Amino acid sequence: MFSKLAIRSVHRSFRDYGVYFLTLTFGVCLFYTFNAIKGQGAMAYLAQREHPAVEVIHILVDVFSMFVAVVLACLILYANRFLLRRRKRELGTYLLLGLSQGQVSRLLFLETGVIGLVSLGAGLALGVLASFGLSALTLSMFEMNLEGMLALSFSIQAAGKTLLSFGLIFLLVMVFSGVRVSTSRLIDLIYGQRKHEVLKVRSLTPAVIQLVAGILCLTASYATLLTFGMAIAVAVLPICIPMLTLGTVGTLLIFRSLSGFVMKLVQGRPSLYYKNLNLFTLRQWLSKVHTTYLAQTVVCILLLLAIGITASSVGLNNTIASQSGYQAPFDITAQNLSGEEVLVDFEQVLQDAGFDTQEKLAWSHSTVFYYNDPQVTGVENASAALRVSDYDALRLRQGKPAYSGALPYRADQLNEELTTGSLGLSYVLIPDEMAGQLSPCRQVWSADYADNKQATEEEIMDTILSLDVPFASWITTRLNIYQDLMGSKMLALFLGLYLGFTFLLAAAAVLALQQLSQGADNAGRYALLRRLGAEERMVARSATQQVALAILLPLILALVHSVVGMKAANDLIATAGKVDSVSSSAVTALVLVVVYGGYFLATALACRRMAKYA
Repeated sequence: MFSKLAIRSVHRSFRDYGVYFLTLTFGVCLFYTFNAIKGQGAMAYLAQREHPAVEVIHILVDVFSMFVAVVLACLILYANRFLLRRRKRELGTYLLLGLSQGQVSRLLFLETGVIGLVSLGAGLALGVLASFGLSALTLSMFEMNLEGMLALSFSIQAAGKTLLSFGLIFLLVMVFSGVRVSTSRLIDLIYGQRKHEVLKVRSLTPAVIQLVAGILCLTASYATLLTFGMAIAVAVLPICIPMLTLGTVGTLLIFRSLSGFVMKLVQGRPSLYYKNLNLFTLRQWLSKVHTTYLAQTVVCILLLLAIGITASSVGLNNTIASQSGYQAPFDITAQNLSGEEVLVDFEQVLQDAGFDTQEKLAWSHSTVFYYNDPQVTGVENASAALRVSDYDALRLRQGKPAYSGALPYRADQLNEELTTGSLGLSYVLIPDEMAGQLSPCRQVWSADYADNKQATEEEIMDTILSLDVPFASWITTRLNIYQDLMGSKMLALFLGLYLGFTFLLAAAAVLALQQLSQGADNAGRYALLRRLGAEERMVARSATQQVALAILLPLILALVHSVVGMKAANDLIATAGKVDSVSSSAVTALVLVVVYGGYFLATALACRRMAKYA
């Protein structure tokens, strides 16, 4: 009997409280996805090559997973508390019908188990697809053919870790539910839904003072961050603690001032205040703002962290990517450091060793650098000279125009890489005919592979290592540079997205559950409005407007915070290279639209349904 009753109760709850199940499913999906990436995609590729960053990423993912599990546990407990509050009358009815508190606790225990199994199954299924997408994303960072490493797979280790973590969370929820029911009085359960918030109208003067004080605190916090920069403001405690304190206090004061400031402001405009159901909508929303400003502050900070971490991780990832492209214009570069003694034909040497350069190389060019003689070139402070024809050949391969300026020309201000890896020479561009008056100092051979870059590189490196050449060589490949930088890129991307999604999920779920609670509280009021003659569309619009006000206001203030924070973060990231602000902003906006917008839509529809069937 209890099993059937539990299943029916869960089935009935899916319709009105789908946000709760959505949060559980997303939480499981998020946890599995980032724990499953350890053995997939680019991580598996780097692990095969014993890249040192792999172990660091594994350790940090495990540490962050513990933090994420704690955040999700608090979120699920909060959501379960919401459900219990909405079901007080139902639980009290069970007690009136003769069930003991132990039997009601057992019923809740079974319901939690059913919810856990459903959400775990759906979350793991969604997580398999999400981990495949994340694996494809990491593999796309390599500019070579690694398609063979992309496959839809199920990680038993990640699934076991997810089942263990969420099993403990659901066990904690079961205990919490049982204790809460066993300690509740019957009269509190029966009449619990009749206890509503009361709007305490506050005078305008204190509200305005709090608003001004909040703006001043935020201004001081912003000024501190922008003046000292992200690195100093975060690392130096005497600066960090006051800055964070001012920012938090300022945010709290702004939300606390709304209950008095907005009411007086709108009341001063009767045409707006008495239009449609604006009076009802505003008073219902403000009755919650006055008692939930602490929660609004926490949600705003969570959104700030979500936006800032996501945008910074994407921006840092793009910066590292641009640096890797800058350092590796060609697939391979071999430098003959003994070029002053012997010049060789690299292609012929490889051909003689059995490597088919005609078939496996799409392009190659041998460049000779000469010792700079100021008496010949007329340019001081340059260690080498380069013929303009060689310079143009390297530029044209990169899709850049040929040099058209005056010669000779010191190339310091050109700010570009002519080789893959470090050249280590300051050079001057000279006319081709001037090279006959100078002595060679180094020979550089660059090439691009024709097809299957990974296999071609393995073959050409094996061929080069088998050669017995009479000169000192230094070989650098694009793949080696990408591998060195890939650990940093994946670390920034994984941990940034992991924490960003976690904070965003927590913020959106908390606000959604609050609004569902308020929507259920307002059900009787909506029915009364309908009996008084309010049109159905006005009632539905009022429900949607309350959700929009509660969900969008913390987002707006968080966006203001994040603009200042991202300015400081981008200044720090820009010290390592150019920041692609457009790309990072676009990705962050997409994440906000999908996750936060999805919660807003689900919550608004649920609240409209509650108002319609009140």
